[in-house]
Amino acid sequence: MDEVFRALADPSRRRLLDSLNERSGQTLRELCAGLDMARQSVSKHLTVLEEAGLVVTVRHGREKLHYLNAAPVNAIADRWISQYDRHRVRVLADLKTALEETSMDKPRFVYVTYISTTPERLWQALTEPAFTKRYWDTTFTTEWTTGSPMTWDNHGVVLTDPEQVVVESDPFRHLAYTWHSFTPELAERFGWDAGFLATIAAEPRSTVTFDIEPAGDSVVKLTVVHDGFAPGSTIAEMVSVGWPNVIASLKTLLETGDPLPA
Repeated sequence: MDEVFRALADPSRRRLLDSLNERSGQTLRELCAGLDMARQSVSKHLTVLEEAGLVVTVRHGREKLHYLNAAPVNAIADRWISQYDRHRVRVLADLKTALEETSMDKPRFVYVTYISTTPERLWQALTEPAFTKRYWDTTFTTEWTTGSPMTWDNHGVVLTDPEQVVVESDPFRHLAYTWHSFTPELAERFGWDAGFLATIAAEPRSTVTFDIEPAGDSVVKLTVVHDGFAPGSTIAEMVSVGWPNVIASLKTLLETGDPLPA
């Protein structure tokens, strides 16, 4: 927490975060173009922000893309804001969003958090129904091998589709799968009207990826990347709000034994 506050104390670093909040996924060159700072200065500030966990990077071909990371902001909100007056600072919720309106070949949502657990336990929490039901109210029926089909039980609605598949599976290290279909039954469950259902059902199927890395004694770094969205994607907006809540509840479950309240 101290590293986060020290990083935020510098106005130049706050400007970088503002830039990434407006348009995440920028290269160093793009960040320099938008700020009156030398490339070396921007690079040094980004290093401080990365060390504080406020910025994360993703390699995309030869480019290094920078994303605003919501996890430390959520931690500040949970520790400080919730004790005082969360309603008056609701505007800070915008900082939880790590997406941009760009082409669909660039990752749209990137979220990094650190969890006091082991890679094996985190893998269980991501795949086993006994875990996913508790923090997500969602379960999966699949063999968890690359190419295997997935049946989702999403808040009581069973979703089957041949395009719901495990894309990559390396137990305790890496997992990726395609997102679920949007059906009339799911729309009824969540109260979506026909127009909204038609909009999201017409979008291309996206993919979520989880990378699990040991980060110390009984600490694991979890990186969640959700991409494959079309420009102007409504689903991208939905998951950018949903994922921070799901991941926070997952972290709380593993560290305390209980998920966050629904």
